Amino acid sequence: MTNGPMRNGLRGAATNHARRVRIAGTGKAVPDTVLTNADFERIVDTSNEWIVARTGIHERRVATDDEYTSVFAVRAAREALEMAGVEPGDVDLVLISTVTPDMPFPSTACLVQEELGAKDATSFDLNAGCTGFIYGLSVGHQYVASGAASTALVIGAESLTKYTDYEDRSTCVLFGDGAGAVVLRGEDPPAPNSANGLPGVLSVAIHSDGSLAHLLEMPGGGSRNPPNRPETLEERLPFIRMLGNETFKVAVRTLAEVSGEVLADAGQAPEDVKWLIPHQANRRIIDAVGRRIEVPADRVYVNVDRYGNTSAASIPIALDELNRDGRIDSGDLILMAAFGAGLTWGAAAVRF
Repeated sequence: MTNGPMRNGLRGAATNHARRVRIAGTGKAVPDTVLTNADFERIVDTSNEWIVARTGIHERRVATDDEYTSVFAVRAAREALEMAGVEPGDVDLVLISTVTPDMPFPSTACLVQEELGAKDATSFDLNAGCTGFIYGLSVGHQYVASGAASTALVIGAESLTKYTDYEDRSTCVLFGDGAGAVVLRGEDPPAPNSANGLPGVLSVAIHSDGSLAHLLEMPGGGSRNPPNRPETLEERLPFIRMLGNETFKVAVRTLAEVSGEVLADAGQAPEDVKWLIPHQANRRIIDAVGRRIEVPADRVYVNVDRYGNTSAASIPIALDELNRDGRIDSGDLILMAAFGAGLTWGAAAVRF
């Protein structure tokens, strides 16, 4: 184990369980509406050059008034189920990672379960900020590996632009909307791949440090600053707030550390990684993490320029793009790593 902040958290390698868990299908969904940097030049005091230099973002997808988180979650889930050849009725678990649910309750997962027709699936939401998909993958993996579920649908879905303060130029340019999904299935006994080892989830690690919660938060709308209190809106509390410089430093360090942790746990090295898929928060963070863990730039996947930061949806959207473009082959080792509000961070090593 690594010293410092890595000493706590949950992790588990697939080899500790009787069943191996593999990703059987992927899917994504994003809004049609595009908000470009040129559009922001008309909204706040900023410029395309300023945004690109600091974030790497050129455009992002924005939900319309009649689009919300479950809309994208259902679309992404259907794509993943179709690829996996799984009927909704065969899904045992629907898990949605989101910080922007359709409503405080019921869970967005229950709404998605109904829309999909996954009538027998246990369904719940999970909130781990931008690390949400990795947390969801960890939980889904444990359910399937233990035999508690045979098929799990893990979705990262967000409508962040509905919580974006368009008077704050430091944060409003960052966020976009969308969803990504994976279908997890158990194999018992595991199916070997003679050339590249066993396919499946090799290792997952998740961590948190609540002492850093103030770095990234939306302080209004909950029971501490409820929506029925006038000052909640007057003080613009139901919007995303971030201390960018401090968050940047923590993000680079924790992403590099947790990536090393899961690779070591899986018995792999950076040179074994076919694709590093980091959380798409900021191009400078992505580049810094790739350098720290010594994965060449041409094997670090980047789409933040087209989607912005979609929080829990960013990694599964990127994974689906790579998968559908044919850039992931059987036996490839995929490393995924994220950090987010909480603060939380985590990583997963998966062999396709």
